[in-house]
Amino acid sequence: MLDDPARLKALAHPMRRRMLHHLSVHGEATSTTLGELLGAKTGTTSYHLRQLEKYGFIEEIPERSTGRERWWRKAGPRDLRLPTPDQLAPEDRPVLAEFHRLGMEEDLELFRRFPEAYRRDPDWAKGSRGLGRMTKAEFHDFYEAYIELLMKYSHRPEDAPPDARPLYVRMFALPADED
Repeated sequence: MLDDPARLKALAHPMRRRMLHHLSVHGEATSTTLGELLGAKTGTTSYHLRQLEKYGFIEEIPERSTGRERWWRKAGPRDLRLPTPDQLAPEDRPVLAEFHRLGMEEDLELFRRFPEAYRRDPDWAKGSRGLGRMTKAEFHDFYEAYIELLMKYSHRPEDAPPDARPLYVRMFALPADED
C-alpha cells in the first residue's frame, strides 16, 4: 500500500513518473541516458533518481555501475495500491489528487493511442468494455483476482522471455448508476 505521504509525493512528480516508466519498460538506465531521453540536465535526473531510490522505487545495479556512472533499475512491488482519501490526513490528500491527475493524463493518452495500435497489430492490442452487476464483496474479489492474474502473467524486464513485450494494462471500474 502506498500510504506513506512522502512515498506518494515522490511519485506525484512528472519527471519521476517518466523516469520510473522508462525503467519499467526498458529495464535499466543511467542518469545521463535518462537526462538525454527526457531533455533534462544530469544533476536534475540524479536528484530525482535519488528520491526514487530513497523511497524504494528503484535500486542501483552494482555490477553495472563504475566510478561516477551509476546504473538504475525499477525495484519494489509491481502493484502499487493507493490509499483512499480517508486513509490520509487531510493535508496529504492533495498529493493523492495530484497523483490521480497525472495518472489520468497518462491513461487518456493511452486511450487516444489505442485505436491505431489495434489497427496496426490486434494480436498485441486488446480492448474490452463490459457492464457487470456485483456486490461490494464480489467487486473486491474481482479486483483482487484481476491483480493476481496480472502478476501471474507479467515478467520483470530481467526475467522476461525473449518474445515478451511491455504492455500497458489498465482496468477501470466505476459505478454505472451514477451517470
